Amino acid sequence: MLPPRILRRLVLAPLVIVVTVFMLVTLPFWLVVTAAASLRLPPPQRRGPRFVWFGMAWLTLESAVLIACLWLWVAGGARRQERHYDLIRWFLSKVYAAAVRIFRLTVTVEEPEATAEEQAARLTRPIVVLSRHAGPGDSFLLIYHLLASYGRRPRIVMKAALQYDPSLDVIINRLPNAFVPRKHGQTRVIEEIQRLAATMDDQDALVIFPEGGNFTPRRRRLAIRRLEEKGLAEEAERARGMDHLLPPRPNGAIAAIESCPSADVIFVAHTGLDDLVTLGDVWRKLPYSARITAKWWRVPADEVPRTREERIRWLYDHWERIDSWISAQPRPVEEPGPPAGLAG
Repeated sequence: MLPPRILRRLVLAPLVIVVTVFMLVTLPFWLVVTAAASLRLPPPQRRGPRFVWFGMAWLTLESAVLIACLWLWVAGGARRQERHYDLIRWFLSKVYAAAVRIFRLTVTVEEPEATAEEQAARLTRPIVVLSRHAGPGDSFLLIYHLLASYGRRPRIVMKAALQYDPSLDVIINRLPNAFVPRKHGQTRVIEEIQRLAATMDDQDALVIFPEGGNFTPRRRRLAIRRLEEKGLAEEAERARGMDHLLPPRPNGAIAAIESCPSADVIFVAHTGLDDLVTLGDVWRKLPYSARITAKWWRVPADEVPRTREERIRWLYDHWERIDSWISAQPRPVEEPGPPAGLAG
């Protein structure tokens, strides 16, 4: 059960700062320990010290965000949304820069051609973003791109448990987002999507992950079985034809479109670190050079189908398109790392 907000503010938030100071003081010890632990791995995969450096960067940035949020609260700026979006943009840009340096991360995004119409659409209409769900960093990279490249103010419905992260808890609760407890189920999620979509203006972007979770073969089988049990034979057959994605759950996407009919819809495909779901996966499988490739499609609002049945077929059409795009991408090949004596 999630602790009350006042307890999270008085205990969890200061705890992050204390842990950050402790890690800074004991940093040499952790570097030695993780270097020794990673000696069991071949040289290119000796990534222990890199994890320590990245963790240290993350904790330092989290502490900086919490201190900035406290200052905004004391100065009476807790309700100034632009200040908080600027703070998120700064945080994500620093996290991204750290990932580029430490994990040699490269991100390639293929977007629609920047025609005059495309540029105008990016500035003059709200958007609903329907993205593939894969890997722990996908939402961070997506939100960063929306803020940095599109100049958008992202909105998202998240699991309530994410409020255990103090900086996320503080800053996201000051902005138009929603945290939904697991016990409230899909009904509450749909209600929050409707609420967030209905109040969007030309600078806003509502982000939805229609799959509802990361892809695994087991989840795929269960999702297909649920479709069959509901008598949705056509959707089940189409889901069987997708090798990389879970079948999309249409209710959230349709609720957003209905609540904000003026919004364009952007579909997001990405691949590269698909197998890195848990911390164990990241420790064992993260390549020496991390690569993410993404592709965005924009559908103007006047081209979105009008009826529910048409929208479900249209959503599956784009999900099949994303699945085909992923299949066409070259599989990542492990590059040799530095010589054994220099591996970190």
